[in-house]
Amino acid sequence: MSRGGAGGYDRHITIFSPDGHLYQVEYAFKAISNAGLTSVAIKGKDCAVVCTQKKVPDKLLDPETVTHVFQLTRGIGCVMTGLIADARAQVARARMEAAEWRYKFGYEIPVHMLAKRIANLAQVYTQHAAMRPYGVSMMLIGYDDEAGPQVFKCDPAGYYAGYKATSAGAKGQEATNHLEKKLKKEQSLSVEDTVELAITTLSSVLSIDFKPADLEIGIVTKDDPEFRQLTVSDIEQHITRIVERD
Repeated sequence: MSRGGAGGYDRHITIFSPDGHLYQVEYAFKAISNAGLTSVAIKGKDCAVVCTQKKVPDKLLDPETVTHVFQLTRGIGCVMTGLIADARAQVARARMEAAEWRYKFGYEIPVHMLAKRIANLAQVYTQHAAMRPYGVSMMLIGYDDEAGPQVFKCDPAGYYAGYKATSAGAKGQEATNHLEKKLKKEQSLSVEDTVELAITTLSSVLSIDFKPADLEIGIVTKDDPEFRQLTVSDIEQHITRIVERD
């Protein structure tokens, strides 16, 4: 019965082990790290940014079709870290929930409500034996008319919270430590500084000098609250600025 010290309690998602663990949920977090990508999300003074690595696993694949950054509504976007098939399923559900809200109430869903809804659904998946949690972490960004830029993260356990900056994936903890140090010094970041902090964070924790095609960056700003992805030439300009500054 015993396997890997979990004493068989990792066979069922709905059963607590005697020391209070739900092993299947913990393994879902492992799946996020094992996917091998690291992502960050940062809130600036008047903007919010998500940034992740872009790895094309096969030379024969069309790189245009490989993405971890998705638009959910006109003003909300997200970066998904973990199993890409699970990510697409969760994104489809998030888009459906956002569309339903718009139909029901006549205005776009706020970021915090969408994060709450996705987290609530993820929590249900930890309760039913017929389901399994999604092995994916969703980081949402948006610009709220009242609250300004917003960054939220939802995890497979159904926990969600708002952040000044956060990260997920293989080197998530190292990226978080790096962001903590940087944000201690600088409190209000301009749009350029926010994007460049996201790039330098990934670059320093992964010890990689990125080419523009190796990154995916999504952004919302006060001047342009519609979610958009930066083009390769936009990213190149930011990388050039970082190199010149250093």
